[in-house]
Amino acid sequence: MVIKSHDDGSNVSNPTKRIRWATQRVTGPNERHIRQSIRDRFQHRKAGSTEKKRQSGDTPHLDGIEEEPEASEANDGHESSGRRIYFNIPLPDSAKDSDGHPVAHYERNKIRTAKYTPLSFVPKNLWFQFHNIANIYFLFIILLGIYWIFGNPDPALSSVPLIVILFLTAVKDGIEDWRRTVLDNELNNAPAHRLVDWNNVNTSEDSISLWRRTKKAVTHTILSTYRIWTAKRKNKSTGGKSYTQRALDESRPSTDTRQSQRASVFSIRSGASEDGIQMTPLPSPQPDRRHISGNDRLAVNDRPTTSFSFEREETSRSANGHLSAPNGNGKESAQAPAKFYGSIMDPFKEVPGKAHFKQNPWKSVQVGDFVRIYNDDQIPADVVVLSTSDPDGQCYVETKNLDGETNLKVRQALHCGRKMKHSKDCERASFVIESGPPNVNLYQYSGVARWTQRDAQKRESPGTEMAEPISINNLLLRGCSLRNTTWVLGVVVYTGRETKIMLNSGITPSKRSRIARDLNWYVSYNFVVLFFMCLVSGIVQGVTWANSRTSSDFFEFGSIGGKPPLSGFITFWAAVILFQNLVPISLYISLEIIRTAQAFFIYSDTFMYHDKIDYPCTPKSWNISDDVGQIEYIFSDKTGTLTQNVMEFKKCTINGVPYGEAYTEAQAGMQRRQGIDIEAEGAKVHKQIAEDRVRMLQDLRKMHANPYLHDDELTFVAPDFVTDLGGSSGAEQQSANEDFMLALALCHTVITERTPGDPPKLEFKAQSPDEAALVATARDCGFTVMGRSNDGIILNVLGQEREFTVLNTLEFNSSRKRMSAIIRMPSGKIVLYCKGADSVIYSRLRPREQSQLRRLTGEHLEMFAREGLRTLCIACRELGEEEYQIWNKEHDLAAAAIADREDKLEAVSDAIERELTLLGGTAIEDRLQDGVPDAIALLGDAGIKLWVLTGDKVETAINIGFSCNLLNNDMDLIVFKIEDENIDTAELELDKHLETFGLKGTDEELQAARKDHRAPSPTHAIVIDGDSLKLVLEDQLRQKFLLLCKQCKSVLCCRVSPSQKAAVVRMVKNGLDVMTLSIGDGANDVAMIQEADVGVGIAGEEGRQAVMSSDYAIGQFRFLQRLILVHGRWSYRRLAETIANFFYKNMVWTFALFWYQIYNNFDTTYLVDYTYILLFNLAFSSLPVIFLGILDQDVSDKVSLAVPQLYRRGIERKEWTSVKFWTYMLDGIYQSVICYYMGHLLFARATFVTQNGLNIDDRRRIGVYIGCAAIVVVNAYVLINAYRWDWLFLLLVAFSILLIWFWTGVYTAFTSSAQFYKAAPQVFGQLSFWAMVLLTTAICLLPRFAAKAFQKLYRPRDIDIIREQVAQGKFRHLDQYEAYVPPGKLPSAASSELSEPSKSNQRNGKPLAEDERPMYPPSVANTGTTHNARSQNGSDGTDYTAQRFSLDQPPRPSFDRPRPSFDRMRDSMDRIRPSFEASNDFTSAALLTRLESSHSATATRRTLHGTSSLR
Repeated sequence: MVIKSHDDGSNVSNPTKRIRWATQRVTGPNERHIRQSIRDRFQHRKAGSTEKKRQSGDTPHLDGIEEEPEASEANDGHESSGRRIYFNIPLPDSAKDSDGHPVAHYERNKIRTAKYTPLSFVPKNLWFQFHNIANIYFLFIILLGIYWIFGNPDPALSSVPLIVILFLTAVKDGIEDWRRTVLDNELNNAPAHRLVDWNNVNTSEDSISLWRRTKKAVTHTILSTYRIWTAKRKNKSTGGKSYTQRALDESRPSTDTRQSQRASVFSIRSGASEDGIQMTPLPSPQPDRRHISGNDRLAVNDRPTTSFSFEREETSRSANGHLSAPNGNGKESAQAPAKFYGSIMDPFKEVPGKAHFKQNPWKSVQVGDFVRIYNDDQIPADVVVLSTSDPDGQCYVETKNLDGETNLKVRQALHCGRKMKHSKDCERASFVIESGPPNVNLYQYSGVARWTQRDAQKRESPGTEMAEPISINNLLLRGCSLRNTTWVLGVVVYTGRETKIMLNSGITPSKRSRIARDLNWYVSYNFVVLFFMCLVSGIVQGVTWANSRTSSDFFEFGSIGGKPPLSGFITFWAAVILFQNLVPISLYISLEIIRTAQAFFIYSDTFMYHDKIDYPCTPKSWNISDDVGQIEYIFSDKTGTLTQNVMEFKKCTINGVPYGEAYTEAQAGMQRRQGIDIEAEGAKVHKQIAEDRVRMLQDLRKMHANPYLHDDELTFVAPDFVTDLGGSSGAEQQSANEDFMLALALCHTVITERTPGDPPKLEFKAQSPDEAALVATARDCGFTVMGRSNDGIILNVLGQEREFTVLNTLEFNSSRKRMSAIIRMPSGKIVLYCKGADSVIYSRLRPREQSQLRRLTGEHLEMFAREGLRTLCIACRELGEEEYQIWNKEHDLAAAAIADREDKLEAVSDAIERELTLLGGTAIEDRLQDGVPDAIALLGDAGIKLWVLTGDKVETAINIGFSCNLLNNDMDLIVFKIEDENIDTAELELDKHLETFGLKGTDEELQAARKDHRAPSPTHAIVIDGDSLKLVLEDQLRQKFLLLCKQCKSVLCCRVSPSQKAAVVRMVKNGLDVMTLSIGDGANDVAMIQEADVGVGIAGEEGRQAVMSSDYAIGQFRFLQRLILVHGRWSYRRLAETIANFFYKNMVWTFALFWYQIYNNFDTTYLVDYTYILLFNLAFSSLPVIFLGILDQDVSDKVSLAVPQLYRRGIERKEWTSVKFWTYMLDGIYQSVICYYMGHLLFARATFVTQNGLNIDDRRRIGVYIGCAAIVVVNAYVLINAYRWDWLFLLLVAFSILLIWFWTGVYTAFTSSAQFYKAAPQVFGQLSFWAMVLLTTAICLLPRFAAKAFQKLYRPRDIDIIREQVAQGKFRHLDQYEAYVPPGKLPSAASSELSEPSKSNQRNGKPLAEDERPMYPPSVANTGTTHNARSQNGSDGTDYTAQRFSLDQPPRPSFDRPRPSFDRMRDSMDRIRPSFEASNDFTSAALLTRLESSHSATATRRTLHGTSSLR
């Protein structure tokens, strides 16, 4: 909409013009401070003036909506409040500094997601690595060793382990960063067509410093070398990328680096002249296509015809300036006030004509540039669209790189810029864009284009100030791609790091696993032990030198320190070097290696690969895989997570008459609980539906030969609707049906795409699958959306083509829960159509009217919801011309606002969406995903509690809960509904339910609940809505609610907001101190995904926002069971065993050296050669313990799924405990005693002589005895603790053991080993050496072996029993399955294997007919004979006790004709669901019947919170 000054007679005043007193520039050294002070004072004055303006009453307002202040005022605030971008207008003095340069400095469009440059890599990487305390500790030890006084024999050699660790980490970081750098450079150098040879006043040329030139030279050199090397490699290999390479997501790459292939486009356009291309209105050359001459259009076969290319009679302007649109009869419709949009081009401006578009790299694009974008090009920056190749100013954009959504979205050019075609038009344009500050919201933008409109007939006239609001619909975001549009001309408003895609990159918070957090404490314990060992060494050494009556007076030349205290001090630090291995420095890099391998295994698991979208399970965070093995609570969204989010229109109610035949999953589950044979019932119903489908198609074609109706795509089966549409039930019902379908066809934001063929096919691209389903049903019924014209929608209504002018679209959002479209009908009248959640629409209906229709519609919506269908209400309102024009002015003012535009628009929209007339309601089915019931049952058997947090209605959630095994017939269903929204009432309700379990909500009970990880008995479940949830999440009630939920098997939270989802997760995670996992597929699930310990995103129909923010991304919910029960359990057990063994082996080695100090007065003499100390963790003992964490496997994946109870040890955190840590530590101390004293006692008598008469009793050779024995012991110990002994693991253990023999032999063969020379042949040649190693190993491992044998024989764990059964062959039947299906489950089509035929049909593009669709019954369901003796509730387990009709009452006939589905469902409801709602106002039928219009002019305002299915 364009805002301009209104005439004096208007009831809208002109904008108040004020003097810009605060913009005079003050020069001098304190200029910035003075200017800041002036701005602060101005902000205060502006607030005061606004208040005066509000009191004066001169300003037009509507519910607090005020006119935006003058542009100049807005600019005088802080820069953070927004920006002003000037086009062909000189900068005002306030926008320039003392040198005449722009004050505002904008980000360069060059982005760098990489951390390093070739020059900064080494210092910066070292800086990051030494943020790790372990590396600092190791460096400190090396620095100590430099000083000979601390006894380090080879300081250079002691640095080898740290150098290796730093080098390996640097290589890993370098490879990751190099990939980012390559992608960054490819993106920064991508071609963009930018206007050159004109003056962009918003930026000044940057002066490139010497340092920056040096960096660029180094970078170019390295890149050139890399390209040459890559070219040689490409010549050798011709294979394409595998699916692994295509789908692999980096651990945390920037979103912007994931761009599509651009090579082909660039290579073709690179041949164009670099001198620039004059922009013309002709279509630009496309890849693989010659130039198109003249006015030729693309051939039909070249691209799908869209709504933009719908060719018909253009809307014309009459002589008096009014718009006239052709109607269906070819007559001119009633005249409507025309909108004059104006043009930003100055017709009298003289231009040099030198400007032209030139192909420049993206990094050259600046704020304020004109850019031209061709079809299939990516958008180089955030660009406001001025004009497009489409005469209506529309264009398609694909946001897949931004949010993952593949649906094309429409963007509109500004009305004031649609006449711009050539580069000279860009020179002639004079305007200013006032833009809001950069923000991360992908779906919101506020800006205004302001210009002086000159009259082409009056050159001397001063012109009129005009403005046009700019919204997100006029903005192309960086990273998106232009589709099905020849060209777009726009101006750049945000560049580089200020673009929305860059602001959204890296939004996922950093998470650390629980073991990693606990590990810091255990490492601290080792530091404490090390401190005391060194302290003892220092004290003993100091005391020894203080005692003068010892033999040291005769044999020593004095202490190093000279004085006993100083000698003790030096000995303390020498001991730190000697016992350095006690602190497991290499443990950290070992864990990184293990977690990386685990992430690779998860990614490579083909059983978690979703072939439909070519998406494997993708780990985003590699460091929390062990947390996946400790999950106790799962929080799941419903729509798109448990269901497919593929919407099918099934039923509707129009004017109180229900239509539609369907047999839903929830309905089948309900009948199963009644004891009905659903196979027979389903076959009968499907047969009836098939017959009705045939009859409906015949009747539709008799009424209208609709070429866009395809038999296989019809989902709404209602032959009685067609007959009523033909008038068989009277003119009233016929008119109601027509109005209803018109509302579906007009109230939407769907884009039409036409695929040529015979017959042609229309596809609807919508941001919500619900909306596409509604428009598709209207098409099937003869109300076809053909496309959009200039400000209008073109419909084919039962064969007659009509155009409807869309005056305003009030879009849906989560707070409004509705959307509206204001339409000018061909007859000239104005109608508002509104669709949204039932409670929202009912509250806006005209008061005290349509009471009977409200009641009937409410009952129908209730039954639809109980069938598991998503419901919407449809309403309308006819507006008067004057009423609309007054409202539209207020809407234009709100739309032109920069600050708080969304709030102002919402207030204005709320004012017109009142006094509505109810038309009816819709019901859409969202089917369960394959394998959901089995997956939920399996996770429940594992002891995992699943909560569903959804925005859907309570009834829908309950029925889906029964369908997917969350609820069953034996449960007491606690429906938590607080009518008066009083916190005291909520507390009384909580106390009442807590008494059932004997609880009072005390702190002692909470502490007991934290320690109790058992799954609750399947006797109770809770259903709570968003309003009640808001009360129980208050501080005083949260603990009681948590304890109540702890006692329930299932919890369903309905109509909850994203923030409430996160609050529930936070309550459970912190309140019970448990591990939580959240899974969802949409942007509304991001909050809870980030709040949980582990976040899982599903790559589904709602885009990839959840995937972008998750820790793991999967394609289907059923893959969650394998991720958790297989990979999660393996990872947790492997890491726990690895860490324990790591601490153990360091204790063995370090304390063996410590015992030797007892016999040399703790003078820190080395028992073993120093190379042994350095290589112990690095080489001699690292491989077995690392591969223990990578490859160890207690049972196979199939057994893990067959016995999900094995997962409970992870829930109870029994694999990694303090007891286990100290047990391994004490075992290490014991084995260190054996390792040392076996060698000590061998040489203690000093009688040992070799065969050649030479002694080998010096400390280094004794160290070979002890060191080799210790290495054998620790590696054999790891082998004993491993469950899986395969050839690879045995080879690694043997290699590590033999490595110390190899090193000793090689190292001592050279004289550089000094006193260690020839030690290998001297020691290895003695029989005593081999005997001692063998005996030491046996004695060390005997206690551990005996304890494990006793535990497995007399105290077996679950895993021991299962492993024994595996050895006995009791799980051999699993070998017949490729992907294991748990036994005892019904073979339903929900299982992944049985769904294969339906998958193949979907891939062939042939959807199954309704009567051929497989049903997805619950895997375990009770029959009608089951009964819960504890309660008096009905068979569905709810508290529905009040009877509406007796059971012996005959079924109610619906109307004078058979409506099988409606009567069948209502009869079923009357028999098994006595109406709790009639007395308690729980569901929509009772509540909506009594709900008066809370938003009408006469009613008191009462807000009902709910969530629409339009999400």
